[in-house]
Order: sequence, then structure tokens, then C-alpha cells
Amino acid sequence: MKRRQACGLAIALSMSLAAVVSNVAASTQEPESMSTQTSASNISETLDARQRAIVPIAAHAAAGDMDDLREALNQGLDAGMTVSDAREVLVQLYAYAGFPRSLNALGELMKVLEKRKQSGTQDEPGSEPSRDIPEGKALLDAGTANQTKLSGAPVKGPLFEFAPAIDEYLKTHLFGDIFERDNLDWQSRELATVSMLAALQGAEAQLQAHMRIGMNVGLTQQQLRQLADVLADRVDAQSAQRAREALERQLAIAKPGN
Repeated sequence: MKRRQACGLAIALSMSLAAVVSNVAASTQEPESMSTQTSASNISETLDARQRAIVPIAAHAAAGDMDDLREALNQGLDAGMTVSDAREVLVQLYAYAGFPRSLNALGELMKVLEKRKQSGTQDEPGSEPSRDIPEGKALLDAGTANQTKLSGAPVKGPLFEFAPAIDEYLKTHLFGDIFERDNLDWQSRELATVSMLAALQGAEAQLQAHMRIGMNVGLTQQQLRQLADVLADRVDAQSAQRAREALERQLAIAKPGN
């Protein structure tokens, strides 16, 4: 059972590539405590307004839909997102959809904030990371630890042996530079990641992996189903269907006896 589940939890993450990793060895056990990122107080069966707002922002930004992104940003800020929340989501976007879309989305956020300021709306700035981001080997170590916590086990596989550079980039840039920034919690980052991947065709393996990671950081099945509902309502039917199919595949893998 554990061997089959491990195969289904392939951790196929990329910086701006659409690489598919289908044979990463992953444990079926729950990851060790993530007390700094997830606590019992964060566990809920429903997404709050701020969490729901992340979904269309991340999806439209990944798809490069600036008009829809503009509307989603305004609605998100009205729903209680801080400037820092929105900015962090759009910076993280570069790891999944590339620098061009991340930069374009950040530029759109700047325009939205300026227009809101001119109309008299003062948006909450939010916070910066509470600690310095490590550098060098310390960053690689921190990123490796974060990746292991998120995935539930060390991430290995032939692809990373074939291209060790991408393994290092994932650990240092994505799980190090980005996930060490604690001004956006890991649940929010995973809501953003799942939404981004759902909006991208050809990223089904990564999407399924992040469904599992989302549950590892405390998102419930019901919350992930609500994410798909938000995609259907605020983005498009195709993105919602990809999210629902990925979640159901992951839940099927996790069933006892599989």
C-alpha cells in the first residue's frame, strides 16, 4: 500500500519549466510538526474571505489575464488581503509560471494600488518577513528542510540525479528564498500554488503533488473542494475541473488498501 501511494505522490515541482517527475520516492506518513507555519487554530473546514481571494489572483496571474487579475486584486484587497499578501503571491508566481508573468502581475498590482490610493482607499501594507533569509549553504539547508516538511519525506528521483542543478534551484530558490519568507503562511502559499497550477495546462503531475502538500500543511479536503468551486466561479471551468480531478486522484491514492 505504501509503495503504491508513494508512486502517486510524485513531487514534480519546477521553477518555470513544465518538467514532469513521475517516480519521486515520497513517504505516506504525515510530515513532522510545522508549528511555525500551521497550528490547530488554523484548521478549518471552510476558506475565509482572504483565502478565497487568493485563488483567482493566483490563477489569473498564472494565465496572464491582466483584466481579470485587476478585478481579482481589487476584490482581494477589499476582502482583507494586505498589500504584502498580494505581493507575496505574485512574487511566488515566478516559480511556477516564469518571471515574465510574475513581473507583469506585480506591475498590475502597482497600478491597482495607485488607483485605489487616488480614490482615497488606504490599503493595509501588511508585514515583511520577520527574520533574515539565510544565504549560501544555510539557504540550501533551510530549503531542503522546508521541502521535506512540505512533501512529507526527502524528495529524490532520477530526474534530479539527471539534472542536479534543478534540484538545487528548487531547494534554494523556491523552498529556500520563497518559503523562508514567513510573512505569508504556508497554507496561503499552497492555496496560491494549487490555483496557479490548475490554471496551467500540462501541469497535472505538479498539481496533484501540491494537493497532497496542501493537506500536509493543514488544508482540509473540504477547503480544497471550495478552492475548485472558487475557480469555477471566478476563473473558468477547465481550471476547476483540473483541480477537482487532481484532488480526487490524490484522495483515491490515500485510501486504505491502495
